[in-house]
Amino acid sequence: MNKTSLYEFTIVVPTYNEEEALPAFEKAMAEYLPKCSRKACVLFVNDGSKDNSSALLKEICARNEHFYYIEFAKNCGYSAVLKAGFAYAESELVGFIDADLQTTPEDFNVLLAEIDDCSLVTGIRTKRNDNNGLSRKLQSKIANGFRRMMTGDTAVDTCCPLKVIRTENAKQFPMFSGLHRFLPALVMLQDGGSFKQVPVRHFPRVAGKAKFNLWNRLLHPFFDCFAYRWMKRRYINYTIASTNAE
Repeated sequence: MNKTSLYEFTIVVPTYNEEEALPAFEKAMAEYLPKCSRKACVLFVNDGSKDNSSALLKEICARNEHFYYIEFAKNCGYSAVLKAGFAYAESELVGFIDADLQTTPEDFNVLLAEIDDCSLVTGIRTKRNDNNGLSRKLQSKIANGFRRMMTGDTAVDTCCPLKVIRTENAKQFPMFSGLHRFLPALVMLQDGGSFKQVPVRHFPRVAGKAKFNLWNRLLHPFFDCFAYRWMKRRYINYTIASTNAE
């Protein structure tokens, strides 16, 4: 049995070389779960880490109820991690947060309060506290502006690593590199799909290293926008009218 089916909300945690961050994240998440407004579990997705993250995750999941993991055989990237987490989750809702604690799990309750009448709720990071903050803010502003022009999704901070999604919608997302940058736009392609944006807190990174740079923060999204436009013209929605298979 897939144990995530016992919960209302599965929190996917992308993990790649995060051994320095995992102890603090374990503490924060263990403290949050009893306060979560939905019955929730944690699902780490280890993206072929080359440090001690794999061993640490197994220890963390062994000593914490409601903590689970899946592990890739090799590094496949952030979008693959999210797609795998969405595919594996059997709860009504699925969300994700990064292990670096630049966003806090406590703010999931803010997002969960808004999910009942939409498909996706995404955070907007307020008072961002990135290292090299001015450079990153400028890169993000340029990338977000171009993406909004190309997709028309109106999302302010599409790469905020704090989101809640209806699992039935998340499972429909197509698999492609760069998926995580287009979740609001992708949900709008679905019949009846809608999203909301709510402010969430943002904190300085205290452990580990950032996985994003100029290439994957600015140039990759530029090319991915053209891929999205191509896909949008060919996207197919369908509704099953009847079946005898159930």
